[in-house]
Amino acid sequence: MSLPPGFLDELRTRLSLTDVVGRKVMWDKRKSQPGKGDMWAPCPFHHEKTASFHVDDRKGFYYCFGCHAKGDAISFVKDTENVGFMEAVEILAGEAGLPMPARDPRAQEKADRRTLLAEVMDMAVSHYQLMLKTGAGTEAREYLSRRGLDDAAQARWSIGFAPDAWQGLWDHLKSKGVEDDLILGAGLAKPSTKGGKPYDTFRGRIMFPIRDARGRTIAFGGRAMDPNDNAKYLNSPETELFDKGRSLYNQGPAREASGKGKPLIVAEGYMDVIALSEAGFHATVAPLGTAITEDQLHLMWRINPEPIIALDGDTAGLRAAMRVIDLALPLLEAGKSLRFSIMPEGQDPDDVLKTSGVTAMQGLIDQAIPMVDLLWRRETEGRVFDSPERKAALDKDLREVIKRITDPSIRAHYGQAIKDKRWELFRARPKSGDKGGKRTPWKPGWKKGPEPALATTKSSLLAGAGIEAEEALREAVILAVLILRPDMLELCETQIERLDMAGPDHAVIQRMILRHALDGPETLRDAIVAQIGAAPLEKLFRLNHVQIAPAVRHAQDDDIVSACLTEELAKLDAIRGVMREIVDAAHDLDALPDEGVTWRLGQAAEARNRAIRSQSEDKTTYERAENGLLMDRDERDALDRLISTLNISKQKGDS
Repeated sequence: MSLPPGFLDELRTRLSLTDVVGRKVMWDKRKSQPGKGDMWAPCPFHHEKTASFHVDDRKGFYYCFGCHAKGDAISFVKDTENVGFMEAVEILAGEAGLPMPARDPRAQEKADRRTLLAEVMDMAVSHYQLMLKTGAGTEAREYLSRRGLDDAAQARWSIGFAPDAWQGLWDHLKSKGVEDDLILGAGLAKPSTKGGKPYDTFRGRIMFPIRDARGRTIAFGGRAMDPNDNAKYLNSPETELFDKGRSLYNQGPAREASGKGKPLIVAEGYMDVIALSEAGFHATVAPLGTAITEDQLHLMWRINPEPIIALDGDTAGLRAAMRVIDLALPLLEAGKSLRFSIMPEGQDPDDVLKTSGVTAMQGLIDQAIPMVDLLWRRETEGRVFDSPERKAALDKDLREVIKRITDPSIRAHYGQAIKDKRWELFRARPKSGDKGGKRTPWKPGWKKGPEPALATTKSSLLAGAGIEAEEALREAVILAVLILRPDMLELCETQIERLDMAGPDHAVIQRMILRHALDGPETLRDAIVAQIGAAPLEKLFRLNHVQIAPAVRHAQDDDIVSACLTEELAKLDAIRGVMREIVDAAHDLDALPDEGVTWRLGQAAEARNRAIRSQSEDKTTYERAENGLLMDRDERDALDRLISTLNISKQKGDS
């Protein structure tokens, strides 16, 4: 059976040789460089202990320096599965999701025609280059010179010019004996609707040859010289050679440069690619005048596992970035993603290079942000989350977005990254001058400001009542238990996520637990130490209240740990209810001073302190440890009388 032209190229494009070979070998992690597609393993074709079998994923070939076996994905499947050529192709096509073509008896005839079309395209390239050097190309040469492209650069990119003539290229090719159907089949001319000679597709345009991965010219892109032309850029129509959605400008040279360790940059157009390449960023490609397609994305990933999308710093550029995100989410795989480099507002990469230089452009590439960051920006920018309903709407939108990721591992990591960002978002503190501890509605770009201090009366009341100390101790027990048993986080993850920690160290530990709970206790501890050092962690576990906690002393008992977390979280919630009552009372005191009320409040706070001190002196029994710092009856009565008195005083003031 003969395969249609281009089928095998498409098959090799969709598959990663590393993935195909990886099912049969164990990679040598010391020698392999996955980011560069440079992989090493013991050879599957002969017995050996050293890794002499080399896979070059970007070129799609393997070679063993021991037994000299070599080939591509098809030959690897043939030799390892002991199947014929067509069977190997069928196996790989099934893995790639590519349907096998129907039997085509004219396959060789079509292949021969494609060869002829490619030769005609090369003739057109030479003609357009010659026209650029004539008097008709003067304006085009001046334009290219203004864009910074000298004669040598124009030659490197085979740039040419199509004069504004109806049959300029047609007459030239006919004089060379080229048949009509080949000129029309290459997309270089269009048939006349009036019965006359066919006319040139490109007229009055600077011409950029578009080549495939093997360097054959398959199409042209033409830039109009007339500023009033409806189409500033025009591509060749789709032909037997050219499929716009499966091609990239500068694909071959970019693949070679990326194979040498350069990041792959994806720009918007021909001039951006040329400008970046001439400035030393040789691993640069561009889609061909359309939004990036799924096939183009797979082509990019074959070149580099993490392309950098360099977009213009305007609304259109950002919209293009969002379209790429929507396209990429369902296609993400381990090690394959995208990063985004957004140019300054109103500039494209060519502008950046001209105004700020190579160093500035390199800085923008180095600072490219992960896809999850731009996704978060899209879902939050311009929105205010000052109510539970708005926060719930954000949660719903984010869940819908994350559900589109098909890879379960990547979906889980995206979920965790979004949780971290959400936690930071809703931890935003009020701006200076806000009253009542109310949170300022969050807006993207707003940075945390200093938290306003409570009035002296309020601060002293909170401290005097011992609320802050008890809150910190409750938090300490909860965090210590989860550090010892991070696998129990699933019982209370939502509650832990919503807690506002009393101090910065506790906040860091909370964030690390939420981020690394699934990684195990050792990894979690290492992450905490890396963030705040070992001393705060040691201090946490030295606290008497932590040491006597049953869940700390019996950390392997699931029932005790579960009961402890449930109870401590409930108690902490109750404590913060008391804190809110005191803050409200303090606000009333500011509005309605009353020495008697102040004295009664101080007495209640002191009663609470005495209870706490007495409890800390006697925690020898399990029951006492379990009760911890719960308020006793006297304390509750004192606070009840306090709140009642405040209400009465407030009513008198209102009357």
